[in-house]
Amino acid sequence: MKFTRRHFIGTSAAAVIVAGMKAQGKVFGANNRVRVCTIGFNGRGAGHIQAFLALKGDVEYAALCDVDSSVLAKGGKTVEAAQGRAPKLYKDMREAFADKDIDAVSIATPNHWHSLASVWACQAGKDVYVEKPMSHNLFEGRQVMAAAQKYGRIVQHGTQSRSKPTLIRDMKLIHSGFIGKIVESRGYVYKNGNRASIGTGKPGPVPDQLDWTLWQGPAREQPYLVNATRKKPGLYVHYDWHYFWEYGNGEIGNQGVHQMDIACWGHNRGLPISVFSAGGRFGLDDAGQTPNTQATTFAYADGTIMTFEVRNLGSFEEADGGNCGNSFFGTKGMYVVGKGFLTYKEVKKGPREAIPVPGDATTDDEGNPFQRFVNAIRSRKQSDAPMSVLDAHHSCAHCHLGNVAFRVGRSLEFDPKTERFKDNSLNHHLTREYRQGFEVPKLAGEVVANV
Repeated sequence: MKFTRRHFIGTSAAAVIVAGMKAQGKVFGANNRVRVCTIGFNGRGAGHIQAFLALKGDVEYAALCDVDSSVLAKGGKTVEAAQGRAPKLYKDMREAFADKDIDAVSIATPNHWHSLASVWACQAGKDVYVEKPMSHNLFEGRQVMAAAQKYGRIVQHGTQSRSKPTLIRDMKLIHSGFIGKIVESRGYVYKNGNRASIGTGKPGPVPDQLDWTLWQGPAREQPYLVNATRKKPGLYVHYDWHYFWEYGNGEIGNQGVHQMDIACWGHNRGLPISVFSAGGRFGLDDAGQTPNTQATTFAYADGTIMTFEVRNLGSFEEADGGNCGNSFFGTKGMYVVGKGFLTYKEVKKGPREAIPVPGDATTDDEGNPFQRFVNAIRSRKQSDAPMSVLDAHHSCAHCHLGNVAFRVGRSLEFDPKTERFKDNSLNHHLTREYRQGFEVPKLAGEVVANV
């Protein structure tokens, strides 16, 4: 059966599954290269393109996909100049998924598209590199996990820290008890660049080059808003969708998910049993909905805690500190990302006492997450990717739980086994209302196995 867009959106689930299973058995392209397609590349996706093009011996671009025709045309020229062959150009990702010449896709659309695009790709037999956060809500994360498992696909999450050799080494030491039991962990994001007022909006005409229906995808139908106070194509387009609940997850789900992933990696307790979050959108006179100042506390079944802070009004750089970071506090010492293992002993007028690391030294050179994705595609082992899909889900779920607690305005009790709130009246926050034809399918129950 030929797998087409018509089959994808108009036939039974069984037909989609059959098509996907057939796609799994196909060989790679010319010279045994993995043939990729990047979906959405006006922002972070442009980095995907450059990263994959750098893997000349392993990857070739079969196609590109974007709902903005001007972005699509520009990307096509970039790829053609680099590899000497023009990629196919698609506006609708469903047509790209139906293309038998594509082995894998990288997804860098706005957040509200990440999970549905990933599920559709898995159903079509494509392996997936999906930007952070993998999901827009908890329900979606579980469905991506289920799709990866059900259709036997590699799914890699776009948080790059798990490819860093030094962090890999140090996390193994933390998990082995090198500084005792971790009782508290902390992550923070204090970025203020590109976080100024986004202005206000008013209904206006959609730019000719933009397919507004496809851009919205799973989100509820909204009018296109032009930016009334800034010189931008629209209030949401481009980038500022991050600060609206319909499309983004605020700063905790933007830059924050990178540090949240490190925090969850080191704390290593799975999902919390309670969460509290407070803050607001301060110092900005704009239409943004999400907080630019947010403090969240997670508590776990063993009594340990993890805190996470967002502040876009300033940073610690003025005090010789980083604008993003993580710390872990154990019963025998602490670990600060970028500074290493330290004792609790204070040294007057000097640096805190360091704890020597056993074994071979390593460097801070970042491993290539895109190369690791290609390696996992070839080996067909999710373990060759930097993280499991479950790990990705847990990191994103922490961001979502923090946002729900912020929006509800009180402490929430959560069951990590069923992934539901103890107060059933809150469980509608675990998913969303989808537009007809763009529903994220339910492939899993409350919890799926480790992937």
